[in-house]
Amino acid sequence: MYYLAYASNLNKKQMQERSPNAKPLSTATLSHYRLVFVGWSRKWRGGYASIQPFRGEKVIGAVYELSEEDMKKLDRYEDCPGSYNRINVILNDDLGRRIDAVSYIRAGRADPTPPSKEYLAVIEQGCRDWGIL
Repeated sequence: MYYLAYASNLNKKQMQERSPNAKPLSTATLSHYRLVFVGWSRKWRGGYASIQPFRGEKVIGAVYELSEEDMKKLDRYEDCPGSYNRINVILNDDLGRRIDAVSYIRAGRADPTPPSKEYLAVIEQGCRDWGIL
């Protein structure tokens, strides 16, 4: 199964801890979505990342190949179902190939909330890990 990581799950060290057998593949683009920070995370003391449909925008992320077992582990970390739901997405990798994958989206409505500096630092490291920045 292919998984689109965005935000803190771009961080390779974090993904290794959460899904040790996950195989990093490539960067990819999710069209017609945007990255948002919403709600309140006790862990991060600020808004946490989600994606939301938005025509003309795009989210750059990373694709991992995960076993069903690792996907279930990741579901637990993401509180899915609960805080997040798993959705099917269609991506284009860095070579323009189509990839059918899953990702997470915030469940329910939540107000926009700025992320903490610590959370942004983990996300930025993930972007550096993948050469996105």
